[in-house]
Amino acid sequence: MILLQSPSRFLLQILQNRARNLDKGIDLDCHSVEFDDVRYHIQVSMKAPQSMVLSMALPAPPPEAIFYGGLPFGAIEAIKGAFGMIVQILDPPKDGYNLTIKINLGKLPPDEEKKQALLVKIASVREVVLGAPLRVVLKHLSSRTVASDADGPIALVHRPKESFFLVPQAEKVTVVFPMRFQDSVDIVLATSFLQEFVDARRSPGLNNAPPCMWSLSPPPELKGVPPHALTANAGFVKFVIFPRHVEGRKLDKTVWSLSTFHAYVSYHVKCSEAFMHTRMRRRVESLIQALDRAKPGNEKSKLLQGKSFKRLSLKDRHSNPNS
Repeated sequence: MILLQSPSRFLLQILQNRARNLDKGIDLDCHSVEFDDVRYHIQVSMKAPQSMVLSMALPAPPPEAIFYGGLPFGAIEAIKGAFGMIVQILDPPKDGYNLTIKINLGKLPPDEEKKQALLVKIASVREVVLGAPLRVVLKHLSSRTVASDADGPIALVHRPKESFFLVPQAEKVTVVFPMRFQDSVDIVLATSFLQEFVDARRSPGLNNAPPCMWSLSPPPELKGVPPHALTANAGFVKFVIFPRHVEGRKLDKTVWSLSTFHAYVSYHVKCSEAFMHTRMRRRVESLIQALDRAKPGNEKSKLLQGKSFKRLSLKDRHSNPNS
């Protein structure tokens, strides 16, 4: 299985290029769109070559997801904790965007390894912002506590006007994904993929992985969630996260994997569909070639054990009795 990478390759390439050429002034204004409708706007001015202005637009949140100032809760604190003094949050953000930050590339550490690690972290701003509320909940889990304001399922946005849900408890956090697809073929493939995904969890090598369940109906943990948020044509996937899954460096991997789970499934569904189409085209081509070889040739000789013969009609056979 291919896992999606946290840093934006487009954003990371621009950051690395600017970090290597800080003494060269350049005017840069470019846009980028990632999966789940996350959009970037990058600006660099020749007057300030060591600064970069990055604006990010998030997917439109559904009514049940709570945003503060256009951002998920905990996002501001997560940005400050991840980037420190190298990043300044501009308030208000640029029109049409949820977040605008000013990156001072002149404050990058001189050590190449530390510089690269910080650039990768900046290019992972999507994970920092969208994964902030999930990170807050899982940090409470690592200390086996529950936030005082965590009452019932918590809705987190991950796709335009779609959310997944957290049900925090002191000893575990239940994560539920309503799986929705627009194409009828995608629905069938996703349903089969998710069932195999759950079965794979039972293999001996995955004993320490989070328990995973799939069902067509909403699990009981989503009691009280608005009905419009529970419309899922490919069923519901439930993960149970325990403290051992968020220990140390596992926290970052767990946050990213859960934040992008729907995109992960969509990617493999599309890959499966493309693979089947490729196999079907190859099969059709082989059948066409077999039919072409089976067609009788008009006045063409065929070799058989070093000899040639010509197909004769009934008229030719009567005129040539020795044939």
